[in-house]
Amino acid sequence: MMKKEMIAMLLAGGQGSRLGVLTQKVAKPAVAFGGKYRIIDFPLSNCINSGIDTVGVLTQYQPLRLNTHIGIGIPWDLDRNEGGVTVLPPYEKSTNSEWYTGTANAIFQNLDYMQQYNPDYVLILSGDHIYKMDYEVMLNYHKANKADVTIACMPVPIEEASRFGIMVTDETGRVTEFEEKPEKPSSNLASMGIYIFSWPVLRDALIALKDQSNCDFGKHILPYCKDNGQRLFAYEYNGYWKDVGTLGSYWEANMELIDIIPEFNLYEEFWRIYTKGDIIPPQYVAADAVTDQCLIGEGAEIYGEVHHSVIGPNVVIGKGTVVKDSIIMRNSVIGENTVLDKAIVAEDVVVGDHVVLGCGEEAENVLKPAVYAFGLATVGELSVIPDNVKIGRNTAISGVTKAEDYPGGILESGQVIKAKDGEQA
Repeated sequence: MMKKEMIAMLLAGGQGSRLGVLTQKVAKPAVAFGGKYRIIDFPLSNCINSGIDTVGVLTQYQPLRLNTHIGIGIPWDLDRNEGGVTVLPPYEKSTNSEWYTGTANAIFQNLDYMQQYNPDYVLILSGDHIYKMDYEVMLNYHKANKADVTIACMPVPIEEASRFGIMVTDETGRVTEFEEKPEKPSSNLASMGIYIFSWPVLRDALIALKDQSNCDFGKHILPYCKDNGQRLFAYEYNGYWKDVGTLGSYWEANMELIDIIPEFNLYEEFWRIYTKGDIIPPQYVAADAVTDQCLIGEGAEIYGEVHHSVIGPNVVIGKGTVVKDSIIMRNSVIGENTVLDKAIVAEDVVVGDHVVLGCGEEAENVLKPAVYAFGLATVGELSVIPDNVKIGRNTAISGVTKAEDYPGGILESGQVIKAKDGEQA
């Protein structure tokens, strides 16, 4: 097996429960983003743009769509004889079979995969962040500091710092202490969950902590390395980075793509974002349709109005329908004379005629107030919404619903409908 200087291990097993019905049938990294992309396209594209041609993708929760999307890695030029992309689900071993229980445990279970490339360095990535980053620059920083571990960090507002793992560094950038989600943070340098390890250091730490339950990088591996005298450095990153882990941040990040000068630009020649392209016809916009400030995927048919929204491939928007500040994912069909205001509609959904999705005042969600918030109306994939119903804000719908599921034709703000065939909302 050819030796590799640096390989990447991409953690893509996340359930993404804070995305509610969007992730009931699909892992968070496979959720659509920006119309034609999926969240995992961003770290994968960063790898190939940074010259990393060997990527292990660790899957666990609902991996089918992720596996189909990645395939053998052709869109990212990762279909290689040596290296390339490899999907690594948990597998049954001869003595005991176990799920991945923590981020570091998942990496530990794939020691053999890493060992076969005998890398000098291993890059650990998360599959659910939106950003562009040249990992080669980070590797050069790692080498220049003779570091054992380099942790990508970014400055966050000090009032938000208690949500993150915080690094305290000396004037050379060396990490002197970590604080995991501290109440009173001593610094505002937050870990991004992106690490470069010198391979022997990572291997030894994983083996030493192999019996640690729910073994995690932030909680266990980094403190272990530091306590054993290893050199840990913080690499400060100042570009765009978004954890799209909540419906609010997911909606916001999509809406930011539409700005006149987007902070996160999908159109740069030198740093392309690659994705699996489907062979579909061009988009069609009817003569009396209206579109402004929106991203519209290929194969979409627009007969109504679309304002400030992200529309995925193969979406149909009926005559007389108005879509505003919304995200509609691929293959969904929106009927005629319907209004969508601040809605997130997942893939393969059918919304009827004369429907209002997102109306009235906000109310706290009865089931998961922290998840279904931000004034959004969220519809899970493969759902059906009948004609002539009104749906309030902070609502969630999953499954094939019928008129009788809407008392008086209304789903009040803060309510949830879970049809018989819908999974949990």
